[in-house]
Amino acid sequence: MVKIVIDYESCDGTYCAECVDVCPMEILIINEDKIDIQNMENCSLCEVCMDVCPNHAVHVKED
Repeated sequence: MVKIVIDYESCDGTYCAECVDVCPMEILIINEDKIDIQNMENCSLCEVCMDVCPNHAVHVKED
């Protein structure tokens, strides 16, 4: 099982949403003024969202 955690204190939200743009599985979405997680079970553990986040606010790990 995959666990994705977004540190909202570090996240710039919609201002800096590269993680949403690069996710090949469309797990991360913009919902109003914050980034949300949907269909976490479809995550491929590619970790590209972690790589592009300038604030290191996205954490992906196998649970």
